[in-house]
Amino acid sequence: MIGAWIQFALFLAVTGYGVYLFYRAVYHRYLYLKLGRPAKLPEQAPGRMKEFLAQVFGQTKLLKDVKSGIMHIVIFYGFVILQLGALDLIVKGLTGGGHLPIPGYDLFSLVQEITVALILLAMGYAAYRRYGEKLARLKRGLKPSIVVFFIFGLMLSVVLSLAFERIWLGMEPSGYAPISSLLATAMGGLSETAAHVLFLVSWWAHLVILLSFLVYVPQSKHFHIMTAPINIYLRRQEPAGRLAKLDLEDEEAESFGVGRIEEFTQKQMLDFYACVECGRCTNVCPAASTGKALSPMHLIVKLRDHLIDKGAAVTGRSPWVPAFAFGAPDPGKAHLFEPRSLDHGPSLLDLAGSGKQEVAAAAEAAASAGVPWADPGRSITDIRPTLAWQKAAWTVQERKPEEVSLIGDVMTEDEIWACTTCRNCEDQCPVGNEHVDKIIDLRRHLVLMEGSMPHEGQRAMQNIERQGNPWGISRSDRVKWTGDVEGVSVPTVKENPDFELLFFVGSMGSYDLRSRKISRAVARLLRESGVSFAILGNEERNSGDTPRRLGNEMLFQQLCQENIETFQRYGVKRIVTACPHTFNTLKNEYPDFGLEGVEVLHHTQLLAELLKDGRLNPVHEVRERITYHDSCYLGRYNNVYDEPREVLRAIPGVELVEMARSRENGMCCGAGGGLMWMEETSGKRVNLARTEQALEVNPTLISSACPYCLTMLEDGTKLKEVDEQVKARDIAEILELAVFGPAASAGRPEGAAS
Repeated sequence: MIGAWIQFALFLAVTGYGVYLFYRAVYHRYLYLKLGRPAKLPEQAPGRMKEFLAQVFGQTKLLKDVKSGIMHIVIFYGFVILQLGALDLIVKGLTGGGHLPIPGYDLFSLVQEITVALILLAMGYAAYRRYGEKLARLKRGLKPSIVVFFIFGLMLSVVLSLAFERIWLGMEPSGYAPISSLLATAMGGLSETAAHVLFLVSWWAHLVILLSFLVYVPQSKHFHIMTAPINIYLRRQEPAGRLAKLDLEDEEAESFGVGRIEEFTQKQMLDFYACVECGRCTNVCPAASTGKALSPMHLIVKLRDHLIDKGAAVTGRSPWVPAFAFGAPDPGKAHLFEPRSLDHGPSLLDLAGSGKQEVAAAAEAAASAGVPWADPGRSITDIRPTLAWQKAAWTVQERKPEEVSLIGDVMTEDEIWACTTCRNCEDQCPVGNEHVDKIIDLRRHLVLMEGSMPHEGQRAMQNIERQGNPWGISRSDRVKWTGDVEGVSVPTVKENPDFELLFFVGSMGSYDLRSRKISRAVARLLRESGVSFAILGNEERNSGDTPRRLGNEMLFQQLCQENIETFQRYGVKRIVTACPHTFNTLKNEYPDFGLEGVEVLHHTQLLAELLKDGRLNPVHEVRERITYHDSCYLGRYNNVYDEPREVLRAIPGVELVEMARSRENGMCCGAGGGLMWMEETSGKRVNLARTEQALEVNPTLISSACPYCLTMLEDGTKLKEVDEQVKARDIAEILELAVFGPAASAGRPEGAAS
C-alpha cells in the first residue's frame, strides 16, 4: 500500500515537472511572437471552418504526396486513438492492474494494439523515406530523427507494458490482444514478480518518454502539432497572394517593409513556429530546383531561428528548457549567414545546371560540402545544390543577436531577389505557411528604405516611371499595336463610348512585338463574337504588378490610382485582359484602393464563355499535339485551370496532353515577381527547365495564356534548338486559327520589343 502511494506521489511529481517545463517552453516562444506587429484577426468568413476541418482532419495538403500523406494520417489518427489508451495505461500502473471502465473493453484493447502496430509500420516507412529512399527534401541526422526514436520508444513501451501485465496478472492469451499475447507467450518463463517489476519499468519508461516528448515538441519543428491548426484557422481568406496595402502617408511610420524581425506581424511569426521542415515547398520551388540561393523552407527556418535568438536576448527568457538537456543558452551567439563557409571551392549554385566540362568540378564541390551529387544533365531539376549551400551557409557565430541584420546576416539579397512569387511553395505547404508576402516585405524595405534593387530591375522601374512601360518606349506608342490588326477596328473608349467591355491590353500586349500578336488575336475574336469593346489607348497605364512585386509600392500605388480614376471617368464595368499578372492585380488588389463594381476577366475565361454561348465557331482544324502550361498568376492565384483547357478542347484537331507538373503542381516559367526584367546569374535557367518538362510529352505546340510565359517558353525552345519543330502559342492565337483559318497568321510581325 505504501509502495502504491509512493508511486502515485512520484507520478504527480514527474508529471507536474514535465507539464511545467512544457509551459515554460511554450510561454517563452509566445513572448517572442509578441515582439511582432499586431495582426488583425480574420473575420469568420464562409468556408473557413470547412477548410480548417479538411486540412487538419482530412490532411488534404499532405495527400498531395499520397504515400507520405497516408503515412501521416496513420500517425495522426493513431495518436488520437492512443490518447485514451495512454490514460488507461496510467490507470493500470497507479491501481495495480485496474483499467478504465470502458464498455466493450476487449474491443477497445484490440483497437489499441492494432493502432500501435500501424504506427510502428508508418514510422518504419517514415525512416525508410528519409534513409532508404533518401529524398532530397528530407533532412538526415540525429536532430531530424529524434521523433522517430520517441515514437518507437512510446509504442514499444506500450506493448511491453501490456505483455508484462498479462504475465503478472496471469491473463490467458486473447485474440483481442494479439500482440501482447504473443509477446507474453514468448516470455512465459518469467515469474509474476519479475513480470510485475518489468511492467513497472516499462510503465515508467512510457511515462518518461511521453513527458520528454511533450517538453521537446515546442522546442523543435514538432511545435507544428500545436501551431499548425491555429495557423490554418487564421489563414487569410481573401484572394490568394494578395499583398498587404502599405499606408505610405503614415507620418508616424519609421520604416516601410520589413528590415527587422520585429516588423513582421505576429501571424507571419506564427508561420515560423508552424513549419515542419518537410521540404515540400523547396521541392517545388523553381529557384531552388534550378540552383538558385532561395529555399522557401530555409527562409522560414532562418527567420524562426533569428526570432528565437533575438527574442531570447530581448526578453531575457531562454528558449531551451531544461537547460541541462539543451545546453546552457549563450546570449553572445546567434544564427546567421556566413558566406566564407563556401570558400572551399566552386559554388554549388554556380555549378547547378552546368555544362559537361564542369560536372567533375561540381561533384568535387558537392563532396566537400558533404552532399550527394548527380550530373545536372541527367535530371531537369535538382534541389540538392541549394540545400547544400544553405546547410553550409547557416551557422552559429559569436555575435549578439541584437547586432545581426535581418537582410544580409539572415537573408541574403540573392535569396530575396530569386523568388518568382509563383506560390507553389504555399500551395504545397501542409501547415498553411505563406512565404511570398515575407519576401515582398523584405523587398519593400530594400527598395523603399535602402534604395537597393538589381540593376535590371532599377532600369525597368525607371522606364515605367518615365514612359509607363518597362522598355522606356514612348507613352504615345501604346496604341500603335492596333495598326497590326488588318481590317479590324480597335476603337478607343472615346471612339466607342457605349462599350460594354474594356480590353485592358497591358504593357506587354501594347509594346512587345511578340505579345502584340496575342492582342491582335483577342481583338479579332472579340469583334467576331459581336462584343462591344474598347481600349483606353494612350490613356492606359502600366497595371503596376511589376513594381509591386519588386517592392516599389510607391510606384504601384501611383499607377493604381491613375488607372482607377480612368476607369471611373469612362464608367468601366467589365474588363478583360490577356495578361494573368494584370488580371490578378486588377481583380484582387485594385479593390483595396477603391476599384468597386468592376468585373475583371482573363481572356481565356471570356473566350470559353463565348464558345459556350455559340458566339465563336472554330470550324478549321488545328492538327497539333498541344501541352498547356499553367500560368501561376492565372492558376494558383486565381484557380483558373479549366477554362483554358475548355477552349483547347473546343478546337477541332487538337490533341491535348498534360505535363507531369500541371494545374496546381505546374512549375513557374521564371518570369513572375518582376524577374521578367532581370537576368538569371546562377544555376540553370528556370524557363529552360520548364521547357524541358513540356518537351517530355512530345508536343508539336506548347500553349500558354500569359505573354510572360509565352516569351519564356519560346526562349526555352530556342535554347533547346527545337523552335522549328515545336512552336509556342497563346490560346487566343490557336483559337484565332480555328475560327479564321491559317490566313489569320499571315503578315504578323516577328520579334519583340527591346
